[in-house]
Amino acid sequence: MATPGRFHIDPDDPRPLYIQIMDEVRRSIVNGIMAPEQSLPSVRDLAGELRVNPNTVQQAYRELERDGVVFVRRGQGTYVSPDADTRGIRDRVLRELADRVLREAARSGVTRAELMAALDTHDDRSIEPSREDE
Repeated sequence: MATPGRFHIDPDDPRPLYIQIMDEVRRSIVNGIMAPEQSLPSVRDLAGELRVNPNTVQQAYRELERDGVVFVRRGQGTYVSPDADTRGIRDRVLRELADRVLREAARSGVTRAELMAALDTHDDRSIEPSREDE
């Protein structure tokens, strides 16, 4: 069973909540937090933990199943697919992250070139995941 508190959503994020939940599941798979055949929290448990409508979690799980990331065992729950393409999931996470960063940069009047230069000069050692990223 997934550990309570693993998934986080941001009510200020413009993305729909079900998309945020999907991204959290994908991130957990890519980071090795969730392994193939591992169960996801029940819809009811995750909805309660995140304080969202169970239909929101159900929608995220349905989309993840459609994408082949998870599968359902009737009466038992939702599990990480043993066939989940972690490389493909990682590529998708990277694309979506880049899209969000570039959108935020554009909203802030920062060009792609300026952003890339800032990233190139940034000291990666100073980056530590926030408690929300754990």
